[in-house]
Amino acid sequence: MVKITFYEDRNFQGRSYECNSDNPDISSYLSRCNSIKVENGNWILYEHPNYRGHQYFLRKGEYPNFQQWMGFNDSVRSCHLTPQHRGPFLLRIYENEDFRGHTMEFTEDCPYVYDQFCFHDIHSCHVLNGDWIFYEEPNYRGHQYYLRPGKYRRYTDWVATTPRVGSFRRVQYY
Repeated sequence: MVKITFYEDRNFQGRSYECNSDNPDISSYLSRCNSIKVENGNWILYEHPNYRGHQYFLRKGEYPNFQQWMGFNDSVRSCHLTPQHRGPFLLRIYENEDFRGHTMEFTEDCPYVYDQFCFHDIHSCHVLNGDWIFYEEPNYRGHQYYLRPGKYRRYTDWVATTPRVGSFRRVQYY
């Protein structure tokens, strides 16, 4: 059974809230979130209610403080359980908006986009199979963006403020 537990204080202290499905607003249960235990499943956490704001991808494990999940603050207000997908994975990225310019396909994680793609920015992409996480910085750091299968004509379609993508990885279940 999938389960995530949110704690108001660091090191799994203070009030807690257990969740086993999507929740658009957890603010009635907790005023802040400083630590999390993921018992099972892959989760996307959002800084604001209704799946808005900064996004954080968490796998099974313990996160004793918000810096452990690359959080910018102690605000987690909604969560989404990602679907189970084991593969195959396929992502097509493009140099320009509307699927124009240099393109490249990926089936594996990419820790440094520039090494593979020779561009620092991705202006559009097509997720053909699987779910993916884009990271603003190389080596899976910085702002995160969760992408489901579909066409993203411009970077604002995945709710990014810039086209900068430093790395990306598949959302896999182990």
